[in-house]
Amino acid sequence: MAVEYTTKVQIFEQGGLEPLIRLLDSPDPDVKKNSVECIYLLVQDFQSRAAVSELNVIPPLLELLKSEYPVIQLLALQTLEVISKDRETRIILGENQGLDCLLKILETNEFNDLHVEALAVLGNCLEDVHAMQLIQQTGGLKKLLSFVGDSTVPDIQKNAAKAIAKAAYDSENRKILNEEEVETCLINLLEIDNDGVKVAASQAISAMCENLSSKRVFGLQGIPQLVELLSSNNEEVKEAAVIALANLTTASPSNSSTVAEAEGIEPLVKTLNAQRDGAVANAAAVLTNMAMQEPLRLSIQSHGAMSALAEPLRSTNSQVQSRAVLLVAALGCDADARAELRNAGGLGPLVELLHSKNKEVRRNACWAVMVCASDELTAVELCRLGALDILEEINLSTGRKNNFSEAALEKLLDNNLSQKYSQMGYLSSSNIITDGFYDYGQIKPGIKLLSLEELSMQELTDRRATIFINAKPQEDVLAVEEKPQNSSYEQTTLSPVSRKSSREKSSLLVSPVEEKQEPPGRRSSFSKSSSREKGSRKGKGKKEEEKMIDVTQVISKVQDEINQENAQWQPPPDFVLLDYINDASKTILPLTTTREQVVALAQFVADKMGGAIEKEKLHDFSWELHISEIEYELKSNVVPIGKVKKGTFYHRALLFKVIADRIGIGCSLVRGEYNRAWNEVKLVDDSPQGVTGLLLPPQEYIVDLMFEPGFLMKQGSAEADQYKRI
Repeated sequence: MAVEYTTKVQIFEQGGLEPLIRLLDSPDPDVKKNSVECIYLLVQDFQSRAAVSELNVIPPLLELLKSEYPVIQLLALQTLEVISKDRETRIILGENQGLDCLLKILETNEFNDLHVEALAVLGNCLEDVHAMQLIQQTGGLKKLLSFVGDSTVPDIQKNAAKAIAKAAYDSENRKILNEEEVETCLINLLEIDNDGVKVAASQAISAMCENLSSKRVFGLQGIPQLVELLSSNNEEVKEAAVIALANLTTASPSNSSTVAEAEGIEPLVKTLNAQRDGAVANAAAVLTNMAMQEPLRLSIQSHGAMSALAEPLRSTNSQVQSRAVLLVAALGCDADARAELRNAGGLGPLVELLHSKNKEVRRNACWAVMVCASDELTAVELCRLGALDILEEINLSTGRKNNFSEAALEKLLDNNLSQKYSQMGYLSSSNIITDGFYDYGQIKPGIKLLSLEELSMQELTDRRATIFINAKPQEDVLAVEEKPQNSSYEQTTLSPVSRKSSREKSSLLVSPVEEKQEPPGRRSSFSKSSSREKGSRKGKGKKEEEKMIDVTQVISKVQDEINQENAQWQPPPDFVLLDYINDASKTILPLTTTREQVVALAQFVADKMGGAIEKEKLHDFSWELHISEIEYELKSNVVPIGKVKKGTFYHRALLFKVIADRIGIGCSLVRGEYNRAWNEVKLVDDSPQGVTGLLLPPQEYIVDLMFEPGFLMKQGSAEADQYKRI
């Protein structure tokens, strides 16, 4: 009846526990056996377990441990194991010398069939600091550890490790266990050829790591064994070992280095694709701890960690997601690692995690995006995947935004200046325009900005021209491919072919016959051979030469096709812009003051863009027609800035910013309304007359590029405001 839940409740409600406990003192062994078995079955329920301690069940149960019947002893121990999970029962057990009884059972070889259950009860008792201190003072703890070390029974070893793990959750208990050198016992248990023992020992090590002294001991001795367990076929063993390593390496650079010395990086990277979520999450945690040291980070990266992270980033487990993106953030400071993540398709799931409803996952994902947006290629790809829109949405929410989301958005735009200028209409002096930048015009929030390649593939339309920058030096662009002599050739492709490839192609075109020509004056050792043999060899040599040339031509053709397939699209070079930059470097850079350089550059830009324009005749300056003619000539809306000879405000301001960035003049670029744009520079005014040594703060000026090129208007002045609104 005590087995069935309904009748179990009825026994309790009818007060059946008290008479059953009284029957434990019966002289009839069968009555004792059946009574203790009933109590054991009843205390599986919480209500009965709470009630038995008040009914003084501990003394008669301890008395049953002295029974000559093993089955009664076993049932008594099993009952004690269940009820000792309650703290009050453990206190009563200690007051009735229950710990001594349990230790005597462990010391008696005759009771070896009871050792497992006795250890289980003792393990519950050791959770209390008072019980731990008591057993230490009586020398029982040392005996217990010695008993575990000498035992060869896996269940005993496993239960002992579990008991240590339970006790180690209390800081005072950890201190006591450390004093008794429990670390040696646990390290030895890792060597036992039993998966259950290895799991329990690893869990106990994880708990003991909270004690710094124990952490140092495990770092010196236990890490190699734990690393070895990472290669286990048992997933539970692997998980327990990697959790222990995660705790050992947290805030411990020395232990992180020890893991690397134990050749732990490769198995840890493999564990990122383990079956159990706990193993994956903690493997990522260990690698994150190790990645704080640059040499270890580079080693982790060389083992393909970023590629291995693509799958954990797609996990539905929030702990795996959180730890995986943290590892991305730790490794993403290296350009090669970011490229590996891009190529492995890891950016897509990373961006998706920005949508996470889990606060920690979302914050860590923002951090990872911020780190990964450190180069233009990755930043552009992240924008293409929608990271920009998601971050803007997050930052609009007071409940979801965080410091990392704001920093990630800023970093994303700073490394994708085309997107930033089109969206925000502003580039600061620290935003340096490089080759590949393009001005598409203002876009509305939520509208996707197409890449320059995508824009260049579109047919000519009547929309605003996209102005791009690409001032690569002549030697960096293969303007003319190798062609046979006396043949005309005009470059028509926009796809670059590397100089290395062209050199390889040139070397392939060298005739093998030319390479093997004999030095002049050297006579062949076969000079006395017959003319027929000479003719035969000559004919054969000619055929071989023709065959080799055919092979060379085939190889060259295949190489060209491979080069075209592997070549990354690049905009055509703007050699006019390159000349502008070179001229400015020669004429403007030598000027002594920044003010003189700004004025000279403004005049230079205006001269290249159609000269000064009278305000009254601004409407007659037909720059739109000029731009349309260029677009028609190129059959595209994508126009290199060097082609523009009649430019308005936004053309001139862009050119000014581009050249200023190349020659080291700090300036910002601001987009206004109705095709307006202007540059802001900070200049230090001269000290007042008669005052020397006074350093004035820099003042911000707007540079006139249209009407009086080089005229500087103080920010906020009426003339500056008028220039912006004309």
